[in-house]
Amino acid sequence: MTLLQPLTPTPTVPLPRLTTTVPKEYVHRASLAEVFLTGCTTQHEAHFELTGQWPRAHTFFHSFDGKDHDPLIVAETFRQAGLFLAHAELGVPLGHHFVMWDLTFTSQLRHLRVGSAPTDIELTAICTDVSRRGRTTSGFRMELALRRDGRVIATGGGRFTCVSPAVYSRLRGSRLDRASIPQPRTALDLLPPSAVGRLRPSDVVLSSTHRPDSWLLTPDPDHPVLFDHSGDHLPGMVLLEAARQAAYRCAAPGTIVPSAISTVFHRYAELDEPCWIEATPASSRQPTVTAVEVTGRQGGQRVFTSTVTGPRQRALTAQSSL
Repeated sequence: MTLLQPLTPTPTVPLPRLTTTVPKEYVHRASLAEVFLTGCTTQHEAHFELTGQWPRAHTFFHSFDGKDHDPLIVAETFRQAGLFLAHAELGVPLGHHFVMWDLTFTSQLRHLRVGSAPTDIELTAICTDVSRRGRTTSGFRMELALRRDGRVIATGGGRFTCVSPAVYSRLRGSRLDRASIPQPRTALDLLPPSAVGRLRPSDVVLSSTHRPDSWLLTPDPDHPVLFDHSGDHLPGMVLLEAARQAAYRCAAPGTIVPSAISTVFHRYAELDEPCWIEATPASSRQPTVTAVEVTGRQGGQRVFTSTVTGPRQRALTAQSSL
């Protein structure tokens, strides 16, 4: 009879640190593919270092020829950073709602080139003006610097208010009790993609009106990125995209690539009310830079205002790069 010998423990080899995205719920996204953040470490109180990654071939945040990251991917990354820090670091419970009062970014376009691998990014975030209601953070401001290969390629920040479900229910009232129906969207009125710096009709968010400097906001409610998850109002990134497209149209016959956008949000943009987008040229201190002021209005009230700036360029074709 053979006696079984006890097994000698095999020395364990430390597993490499594996990279995953942060929980999608922390950045208010339904699709994992739309989560750009991968981690966060606390340096000291209110000072954080985050990591992230941009895909090489995103379906929306890309240039005409796919060779560059769309500058608005910076804004989306900043938005995600604010929500993540609120939940993961500042103690805001999941299920709370957020009011984004402003969002600003400035980027270096020459450093947004898509490389031979996904773009790894690092962010330094400093939270200030942190207010609390009991043990829960009720608001804060953040300042961000985004690095690629150790070089700062974008800066900016934003201000958020955090709202409990009960307060949000009182704030939104009957809007939460009925299903809002987005404004109708028809191919006859939709601006041509080439007129707003886009390739696909589904990415166009503006429809023509009788005025050359005013458009109706008509995004595709089934857009997989702009409407990644359901809500009772138009998302802030839809308004930023409207500002970019209006600025592009306003700059005709040239074009504008938004190296910077500064936006103030005044009130919720309702799904079932017409939202008019107006654009006017603004003064710029640099002769090679175009600036455009964009305003969104509903019911005669301002919904948001944006200042879009970027290098002046010649008109582009579908084969050209943004």
